[in-house]
Amino acid sequence: MYKHRSRGFTLIELLVVIAIIGVLSAVVLASLNTARNKGNDAAIQSNMATIQTQAEIYYGGAGLNKYGEQAWSSGASTACTGGMFTDTTIIRAFGGADSVNGAGNVACFANNTGYVVAAALTTGTAYWCVDQTGAGKIVNAALPTAAITACP
Repeated sequence: MYKHRSRGFTLIELLVVIAIIGVLSAVVLASLNTARNKGNDAAIQSNMATIQTQAEIYYGGAGLNKYGEQAWSSGASTACTGGMFTDTTIIRAFGGADSVNGAGNVACFANNTGYVVAAALTTGTAYWCVDQTGAGKIVNAALPTAAITACP
């Protein structure tokens, strides 16, 4: 009766396959965004660890035994220009953290006996904070706009 029937796919079968591919691609893209944000946060933490290490080198270097003076600044990394923030390695690491999180989302402070540096993370409302005590931790709050002298 149906001797010359085509052996192709029906329109319904093709639409089902296309729908399944669409759902799978949406799941993969959502996972990629999460992975990208976590990678950016890891980059920020790495830059902050570099600042922490370099700050101690600055402190002990050339017999200074101080971090220098930098008034509290919250915003762009380029606003931090005093004391230890004149060190080229710190400038690069601080700028790197600032560019990863969207620029203008960092804060700094230094006096002769201490410092604090904070950078907003890309996932949620949190920031990474390092200070002279060796603390390097996530703080689940918005980046502070008022002066702090140590990580909370």
